[in-house]
Amino acid sequence: MIAPTSAEQITTMVGNAVTASRAWAATDEPTRAAALDAVADALDAAADTLVPVAMRETHLGEPRLRGELTRTSFQLRLLGEVVRDGGYLDARIDHADPAWPMGARPDIRRVLVPIGPVVVFAASNFPFAFSVIGGDSAAALAAGNAVVLKAHSGHPELSALTTEVVVDALASVEAPAHLLQMITGTEAGRAAIVDPRVQAGAFTGSIPGGRALFDLAQSRPEPIPFYGELGSLNPVFITEQAAAGRPEQIVEQFVASFTLGAGQFCTKPGLLLHPADSGIRALLAEASLPPAAQLLNPRIQSGFTQSLSELELQPGVAPLQRSTASTDNPPAPTLLATDIETVLTNAELLHEVFGPAALVVSYTDEQQLVELAERLPGQLTATLIADEDDRIAPPLIATLTRRAGRVLWNEWPTGVTVSYAQQHGGPYPATTASTTTSVGTAAITRFVRPVAYQNLPQALLPASLRDGAVPALVDGVRIG
Repeated sequence: MIAPTSAEQITTMVGNAVTASRAWAATDEPTRAAALDAVADALDAAADTLVPVAMRETHLGEPRLRGELTRTSFQLRLLGEVVRDGGYLDARIDHADPAWPMGARPDIRRVLVPIGPVVVFAASNFPFAFSVIGGDSAAALAAGNAVVLKAHSGHPELSALTTEVVVDALASVEAPAHLLQMITGTEAGRAAIVDPRVQAGAFTGSIPGGRALFDLAQSRPEPIPFYGELGSLNPVFITEQAAAGRPEQIVEQFVASFTLGAGQFCTKPGLLLHPADSGIRALLAEASLPPAAQLLNPRIQSGFTQSLSELELQPGVAPLQRSTASTDNPPAPTLLATDIETVLTNAELLHEVFGPAALVVSYTDEQQLVELAERLPGQLTATLIADEDDRIAPPLIATLTRRAGRVLWNEWPTGVTVSYAQQHGGPYPATTASTTTSVGTAAITRFVRPVAYQNLPQALLPASLRDGAVPALVDGVRIG
């Protein structure tokens, strides 16, 4: 049992993070990237120690956890490449120009700088990739900031072990002390996010928990950015042509997607819309669903049971595949059904059920898909299963673009690759900051802010703004 971090300890640790952030921000990009590589190497080397603990604390299987650990170390190395390149700094150099049309222009140079100490709230459903040294922590470190990590109560021993691995790896390359510090306990997390020295927060979890922290971050005397990933239905829209042409394939892929990881992915498709006369519903009623699987922790189990019970009690909702084991521990996968008219008149049906359940919705007119898409709350993803010549595709894609952070075509949303173009975010309540991503190299921009320097001598400029230092926009022309 790990004791909650006290208020006095929080005060000391945030002070340490301030000192570490200043030292780390002054470190050059190659040194910072090398430290990220060292952490990645250490995680890989510690796999045989970390994975068994993760299995015991989360009920996840070894192949899944080893794959997730590989993803975590890959993300660190990819961010290291971005740091070495320097393009993420978005350096802009305007040389002095006495003939500038607006009047004589001074020498002015703009660059992104580290924001300062970041509090990261770890998630439960990805004990490596969204936890101690997951995307938020990795991006904050890559940007040049220290991290105060609030460990998730669902895997405390794993969190402590992972923190030890990371801290030792950073020390091995002589990085500043206290770049990553772990805290525990709900009150400790609240105390950290309101500490005036903390400059940003990041969270992955439930809507109530994330919203409470967001409100704290915004109500401080000095409000700070808070990047919360909260909840998403990840709707899937099947057109008439697609349903007629490949119904068996669609059903097979949907079942695999909504039950992946016992439905505990933030990108689980929880809402499936299909033509009423397509036979999709009949196929789903007879589909073979995976056996019951243990959920991550008792809190998720109870939350799933409550959310599922509330959903199936809504007027017009009927069981499609539902048994007494649906709310057991572990719960059997469940499918409920209704029609689009019912959904359009009851916003309560558009709430996420985190776990192995989904709502299957029939429609009679494809224009209803656009109407429903307009009413959706913000989503991480929206998927269109369609043919290229479907006339509904262009207006539906345009609508989904306004409601989701990632729009998929004939693929399923539960695969979230780590890459340069990835976007994992969306309008509220999917996230509290739809302009950013928590996955991919663009995540680094969460933890920097712009500063412009006017008329400074070359020797006094940050190294990244000296002539020829890094890729830059020089007098309006991209160089490097």
